[in-house]
Amino acid sequence: MATEVEAPNSVLSARIADDLRRAILSGGLAPGERIRQEELAEQFGASRIPVREALRILVTDGLVNMVANSGAWVSSLTQEECSEHYKIRERLEPLLLSYSLPNLTDGDLEEISSLVEQMKNTDDIETFMLLDRQFHWATYAKANTATLSDFIERLWNTTQPYRRVFTRMVRSGGIEITHLEHELLIEAIKRRDTEEAERILHGHIRRTRIELDRHPEVFEHHFDTGK
Repeated sequence: MATEVEAPNSVLSARIADDLRRAILSGGLAPGERIRQEELAEQFGASRIPVREALRILVTDGLVNMVANSGAWVSSLTQEECSEHYKIRERLEPLLLSYSLPNLTDGDLEEISSLVEQMKNTDDIETFMLLDRQFHWATYAKANTATLSDFIERLWNTTQPYRRVFTRMVRSGGIEITHLEHELLIEAIKRRDTEEAERILHGHIRRTRIELDRHPEVFEHHFDTGK
């Protein structure tokens, strides 16, 4: 009987986690916003058990913080924390790319090039954000290193809200640089020039960090996290 109860709860937990993940990564839930478990349980017609399990999944993803005697909150970063996360990404993502690059096929390169063209042809921020994430993870897809991939994905998740703000900022005049960096990265990958691809990617991530460092106001308007 235990198995019959656990299976539906497991499926429901995954569905709740997926819905919350989409809401957080799309900006529907803001950094520092409280997640009320009782409201989620009512929304999904579930008990608190699958809701708590869904939240534990999102804690592992870096998207939710559980605060003792307070509840669940969408993860948020201070400016210093965000800068640190980007510095880690600057160093580790080129390594992840170096593991993947030799294994990318011609078909992979066609997909990557197509994603860049789609980014150049959209004016919608959310579409751009989705394509940008797909682009970079397509370049990492053939890396045979699950630990590094999982760690970097967590950093992507925690920095996503601030990357969205950066994207809005560069849309006002600097988006051409982003497109150029993507194109230079593709060319290096096509040449199988791992060293050059790593250098371009490092600079690409670093530029976002430096721009965010110049805008402390991005980090000043979070909800009260109860901490």
